[in-house]
Amino acid sequence: MLTVRLMVLAVVVLLAFVLLLPTVRGAVQQQAEIDRLQAELTANQADRDRLENELARWDDRTYVVQQARSRLNYVLPGDTAWRVVDADEIEADGEPAAGEDPTPEVGPATTGAPWYQSMWESLQSTDHATVDPGGDPDDVETSAPDGGQ
Repeated sequence: MLTVRLMVLAVVVLLAFVLLLPTVRGAVQQQAEIDRLQAELTANQADRDRLENELARWDDRTYVVQQARSRLNYVLPGDTAWRVVDADEIEADGEPAAGEDPTPEVGPATTGAPWYQSMWESLQSTDHATVDPGGDPDDVETSAPDGGQ
């Protein structure tokens, strides 16, 4: 009789285990999800606080002026704008560095032509480039875009 009671008890315990296992597993998963979401919420609140502080700084006129000066290179009326030049580009007496042409090159930015026209001319000159068959492939001769020379 002891074995029948033990067998019935084992079946009841097994049945209880099978019925309670999914419930316990779901509760553990939900708790882990709640912990993850709380950590994400805390991080989002810290980010929100940081952004609100940054937004509040823009209400201060001195901060706005400082940002305009540093980001956009604006100067206030009466201020003197200074531009720092690399020491290697100029010599102490104001003369151009050795091997440098004293006259500035006239390029697309100084001709007054729109940027797209300069780019189109550059593409056309590259399109008309020819390679010397007996020479080095790196030596490229360009012909004028209008077919001259």
